Amino acid sequence: MGAADGTVAAWGVANFRSEVVRPEVLTGVSDARRLCQSRSDETHRPEETGVMSGQERRGLFITLEGVEGCGKSTQARLLVEHLDARGIEVVLTREPGGTDLGERLREILLDIGQTGMRAETELFLYLASRAEHVAEVIVPALKRGAVVISDRFGDASVAYQGGGRGLGADLVRPLNETATSGVKPDVSFLLDLDAEEGLGRLDGRIQDGGSRASRDRIESEAIEFHRMVRQAYLDEAAREPERFVVLDARSRVEELARTIALRVDDLLAERAGTYPGDD
Repeated sequence: MGAADGTVAAWGVANFRSEVVRPEVLTGVSDARRLCQSRSDETHRPEETGVMSGQERRGLFITLEGVEGCGKSTQARLLVEHLDARGIEVVLTREPGGTDLGERLREILLDIGQTGMRAETELFLYLASRAEHVAEVIVPALKRGAVVISDRFGDASVAYQGGGRGLGADLVRPLNETATSGVKPDVSFLLDLDAEEGLGRLDGRIQDGGSRASRDRIESEAIEFHRMVRQAYLDEAAREPERFVVLDARSRVEELARTIALRVDDLLAERAGTYPGDD
């Protein structure tokens, strides 16, 4: 689907959680943490930076999150199809990526040959990609009233760099606020899945040409890393229950798609008259 049918792919290429015991994570970068905590109340909001005021935000911002292999990319595609059938403009995008610069940073971040990258370096590369993504893709689409669906967003950094890398959510959250100018999703669907099962799904992927797809740099991390990522996601969902919808990723694909579509339809109904499909 392309621009002609109201759907834009920004990068141009193609039920409930089970109980998890919170793992102990490293603290690290204490000086940076104290600095971010001391300035967290001073983080720029969209109204202050001029990126987007509340009155300008006419669209709907949806994110899909979860561990590797949870099926979020499939659900993003199915949601696009659902909204496209209603005649609603949809912008499908992803992180890292979404812009020319973002896609270049994606190549670096996922390159299996990039061994030994510091956790702080990884975090700031993701933040750089996100800042461009918000300014160039997400905000313009929301201003014109489109539905933006992003395969990962800021919560991924809280989970992967804050949890998996041990930098801590308290460090990552205010940096995210700065990179996004305070732009947050209206709803975030977390497809919760055991890390082991998710990685097992990855090993069954088949790429173009019929060969088995290999894991990228993040996917290749040890299982404990992925367990910590999952737990960090669940912690964020518990922290913001009004924004997160936690779904059991073991459910049937069609069942998950229906649940997501119903929730999005409810949100659109609250803004009736904004979207062509609501006439």
